[in-house]
Amino acid sequence: MSLSTLLVPLAVALVVSLLGAFAIEAAASPRAPSLRPRDLAIRAAGYALITLFWFQFSWRPWLAASSCLLTLAILAVVDRLKRKVIGEPVVFSDLALLAQVPRHPQLYYTLPLTDLRIAGPLLIGVATVVAWYVLEPAALPDTAGASLLAILGLPAGLAALAFAGLTRPGQSALRRLFPRPDLTADVARYGLVATMMGYALRRLGEEHARSPLNTGGDPDDEVVVVVQLESFLDPARLGGPELPLMPRIRAQAAQYGRLAVPAHGAYTMRAEHAVLTGLDPDLLGFGRYDPYLARKGEEPSSLARLARAAGFATVFVHPFHRDFFDRARVFRSLGFDRLVMEEDFAGAPRIGPYIADVAVAERILAEVAPVGGHAPGGRTFVFCVTMENHGPWKAGRLAGIDDPLAQYLHHVVHTGAAVERLIDGLAGRRATLCVFGDHAPSLPECRPPASGPVATDYALFRFGRDDTPSPARIDLTAAQLGCVLRDAVFPKRTGLGG
Repeated sequence: MSLSTLLVPLAVALVVSLLGAFAIEAAASPRAPSLRPRDLAIRAAGYALITLFWFQFSWRPWLAASSCLLTLAILAVVDRLKRKVIGEPVVFSDLALLAQVPRHPQLYYTLPLTDLRIAGPLLIGVATVVAWYVLEPAALPDTAGASLLAILGLPAGLAALAFAGLTRPGQSALRRLFPRPDLTADVARYGLVATMMGYALRRLGEEHARSPLNTGGDPDDEVVVVVQLESFLDPARLGGPELPLMPRIRAQAAQYGRLAVPAHGAYTMRAEHAVLTGLDPDLLGFGRYDPYLARKGEEPSSLARLARAAGFATVFVHPFHRDFFDRARVFRSLGFDRLVMEEDFAGAPRIGPYIADVAVAERILAEVAPVGGHAPGGRTFVFCVTMENHGPWKAGRLAGIDDPLAQYLHHVVHTGAAVERLIDGLAGRRATLCVFGDHAPSLPECRPPASGPVATDYALFRFGRDDTPSPARIDLTAAQLGCVLRDAVFPKRTGLGG
């Protein structure tokens, strides 16, 4: 078989895949794609690389072209759904979440792999690929040596191209294309595939400066509790009734207000990381989309490490699977001595699919009980991530309540009661309590505006002080809240800042 006989079918299939992929994205995207020659060339390179990626597994041009089109169709559907619910396009770090989908399908609005509605199409797809593999001849040279060279050479070439993107010249070229994260604009310019590839290489090529652990003063508190409330904001903002908690916040909190968070409706880890480190997402470069994936919890000046250096026992409480977002490993790296996870809530009441917030509040109070303190001086720092308000919001979640907003309003009442329980339980101690919403709920009544994620609410209480200031509304970003909390666990030598 001559070289031209091998290359012509591949070239034709490649052209078809490029045109088809562009048509799929153009039809699905909310913004018209850029038609500038350079932008089209970069977009086409992304489509070509996807086609060659699939081609290396089969050496069948039309199977590879069809696989490219199917990949783009799936990406386009997911991208459209994600923009609608969360307000941002698909990004490279989303691929790392794929491994969680079979383990936690309900969190991704899908069905288990064992469900026939999922297993059936998958089996049909596998059967189609097998049949296509048999029917379409491989575009390989006739001789064994040349075939082996091609089979080994294409993957090696693709790998070399990826590694070239990590070299100094490669990073320099990528910086000209992607100088800073601007996801929506870059997808419109270069398409989903090229943007995902470019962002991934930019992230891998970044070096992160890490703040040193500086010496501070002696903490004023014996207890510091920080609670990240899943999908929490004042329900009155969604047309619901006012929680009894909200007047207490306005009357008793040292400060409270709106909290500007890095994401809408999902990506808990972004707000979580910002509060735990005090780092604004803009400082994370292309690692901002999943800071745990990018930085692995290696944060020398995280709240937990600061607290531990100041003599606090550090405890992480989260009533869910320890493998989700790789939290068990990440939170060990962040500086938490002990993890209280879902297995420690055996027998605890659930409301809907998740552990009740009030039960979590009771566990937090047990962890900071003054009898048998965990650390010298009895100081304890607790960071908690709740789960009761987590989606999905769908029929069957709560008996007799099928409307998503009604479900949320039912759950958020328990969140308010849990925070009030913490206020009452800590009021007699020298303690700091901070509660904040990680992101707005992913409800039809709470879609993200074009200006960015909807702000959540936070409150900061300081108990056991004679000179407690009058409550003040101070709107913050999640990173700014993290900086405020640093002074509670590791105050400046001049005293506790605000």
